[in-house]
Amino acid sequence: MSQKTVLAVDLGAGSGRVMAVHFDGSKMDLLELHRFPNDPVNIRGTLYWNFLRLWSEIQHGIEKGFEFDPSGIGVDTWGVDFALLDRNGRLLENPICYRDDRTEGMMEAVFDKIPRAEIFARTGIQFMRINTLYQMMSLAESNSPLLQVAETFLMAPDLINYWLTGNKLGEFTIASTSQMLDAQTGSWARDLMKKLAIPEQMMPEIVFPGTGLGSYQNVPVIAPAAHDTGSAVAAVPTNSKNYAYISSGTWSLIGLEVEKPIVSDAALEANVTNEGGVYGTYRLLKNQTGLWILQQCRAVWEREGHSYSYDQLVHMARSAPAHQSIIDVNDANFLPPGNHVQNVRDYCVRTKQQVPESPGAIVRVVLESMALAYRYTLERLIAVSSQSVDIIHMVGGGIQNELLNQMTANATGRQVIAGPIEATVVGNALVQLIALGEISNIQDGRQLVAGMDSWKSYEPQESAIWEEAYQRYLNLLDGITGEQS
Repeated sequence: MSQKTVLAVDLGAGSGRVMAVHFDGSKMDLLELHRFPNDPVNIRGTLYWNFLRLWSEIQHGIEKGFEFDPSGIGVDTWGVDFALLDRNGRLLENPICYRDDRTEGMMEAVFDKIPRAEIFARTGIQFMRINTLYQMMSLAESNSPLLQVAETFLMAPDLINYWLTGNKLGEFTIASTSQMLDAQTGSWARDLMKKLAIPEQMMPEIVFPGTGLGSYQNVPVIAPAAHDTGSAVAAVPTNSKNYAYISSGTWSLIGLEVEKPIVSDAALEANVTNEGGVYGTYRLLKNQTGLWILQQCRAVWEREGHSYSYDQLVHMARSAPAHQSIIDVNDANFLPPGNHVQNVRDYCVRTKQQVPESPGAIVRVVLESMALAYRYTLERLIAVSSQSVDIIHMVGGGIQNELLNQMTANATGRQVIAGPIEATVVGNALVQLIALGEISNIQDGRQLVAGMDSWKSYEPQESAIWEEAYQRYLNLLDGITGEQS
């Protein structure tokens, strides 16, 4: 079989890249063509994404890929953020970052009009302040003139696809992150939007992963799972149903792959989410803060004149005392950018725990707390779904932190298989190759990934110590604080 090449455009909340994926019929080879930062820009108190620069970087990367005569281009991005276009298809303003404070109080404003239980029954989505629904509600509540002139609503990857092809379409997996999509029908929850004075006529047609969207310079543009986590989960190297996944990066997404949304009272109580997956699946999962806290701490130390690499920080954490203090990584103080070194210390003071002083001690607290939070979330997903979990697959760039991988195995008491690192790009490419007829189905694609030999296994250790730490974590969430021995 002759070699086929597809280009994967992958935009994360911290960086973006364009990669070429070569497929010869039996294996995939990945080549990074172009990598670039993706940092929000604060303009007079509003946190914007710089999409015009992102578009320029994407074009540059794709142009490099043309030397391989690609058969397809696929785009995935982070979730929840969106763009508004005018009647001429022009961008009305740079999309605003989900970490902007405009959503403060918007969940309560929505619940004043529609009960929380009704929203969950319709959308199946976890309640988070960052969700598109609350961003849109902030526009409605402020009588934003943007809503008066906006003709089209597009999620972040849909905007890039529109600029590539000229076609305004909404991909299913990314639309499902908005909390404005009906989980049962896969179409926009237009009546829900009307109740909130969100113009529903601007919503685009929904299409599914594997759909041809048009072309860019005569190269087909194919929808992968346009939500980066959806693409990452598509690349999980398993044929078993009894597994959980953790997509590890700035955010951690812990979940199970299920056949239909679970919108029970128990699921509402657990505040889980049902995001769209590939080929008729759903991703029952929960978002929690990932390596974001560590990234922000590293930035603080760099400003203080200490340019630690992540490897150095992990090495220092290995040498720091274990299980001294625990934080709730999902505490609201850790959501916006800031001095998270001080925020970690303040949290420990507030909860009457030992205060970590050295960088290694702080990193250790963050990583241990993340692993304990993984167990907490996993237990609730299992309870809601009644699905057993024998193994955890960790994917994404965060798996380069081998200490966190081992801590995850220790905290959950389950084998962890970490890999591939480039899961999002691999999953993006798999869906393109299936659409092009080069791979038969997702099961064959995952088998292909399993043979890439790009993963590492971690077995649980120190069970009794981690069990004691988990009980302390539960006490912390229940508001039971106190000095720990």
